[in-house]
Amino acid sequence: MSRASKPTLSETGQLALAQFEQYLHEEEDLSAPTLRNYLSDVRQFMAWCESAWEEGREVGHPFTSVAVATPVITRYRSFLQTEARLKPATINRYLISLKRYFSWAVDTGLIQRDPAKVVKLVEQEEQPPRHLTDQEENALVAAVTAGGNVRDRTLITLMLHTGLRAQEVCRLKIEHVHKGKRSGVLHVHGKRNKYREVPLNATAREVLNDYLPTLPAEAVYLFPSEKTGAALTERALGYVIKKYADLANVKDLSPHDLRHRFGYRMAESVPLHRLAQIMGHDSLDTTMIYIRGTKADLQKEVEKIAWA
Repeated sequence: MSRASKPTLSETGQLALAQFEQYLHEEEDLSAPTLRNYLSDVRQFMAWCESAWEEGREVGHPFTSVAVATPVITRYRSFLQTEARLKPATINRYLISLKRYFSWAVDTGLIQRDPAKVVKLVEQEEQPPRHLTDQEENALVAAVTAGGNVRDRTLITLMLHTGLRAQEVCRLKIEHVHKGKRSGVLHVHGKRNKYREVPLNATAREVLNDYLPTLPAEAVYLFPSEKTGAALTERALGYVIKKYADLANVKDLSPHDLRHRFGYRMAESVPLHRLAQIMGHDSLDTTMIYIRGTKADLQKEVEKIAWA
């Protein structure tokens, strides 16, 4: 089932879709991609209905919202699962689009009852974050050490040893760094401007000792943009990480993956409540992702009972 395909609808079905499109254009503040996705998802469903209703009949039944009952949508959900074989996240996107369409149909009086309201989304197992391996981390650090400047080396090392979010790294100011010979701390303002203090280990303190003297006297931010002197943007940070990841042949690496690497390593020896405090999590449920086994961990465990 390709998103690129644009199935043909009857005149009645096309009119129903056009009415929904007009509503989205006039009443909803949506980006162009989001608008296209809604319309594509609803069109696919309408076309599926018309095709299903045509089976065994000489004359096809055009799509109308009145003709759709809850079992039709649940059968469509089964079709997406068993025949189209789409992933749960994709199926749920289709269902959310249908829920929006039928909610609009009720609000405008086209139908009296919303058939999609009670339809449940497909349950999906939450996947653990990408786990940067020891070999990948070594390759990344080697790449930035060999080919990077002191700023880039400090950026990557600090992220690996503090677990800061990309936004938090970019917003760091020089005044937020407090360090001594045997200890140090970053004053971090995270999500919803929530304040926390993140300790600096010996490795983080060492790279900062080398880096701080290189900053211009007028610098405010710890990692200023080389072009403007303002705070480094998250986009620019992503470019820096990708640059050295490519050199290290580490695929699909984002700044957030460095945070996850810190979380995984810390979870091996640090109580969850302390790790949550360091990483700025409001709930231990969020921190729990770092004690879940990776695919490699689970493969290793099942191999223990293999007969071969």
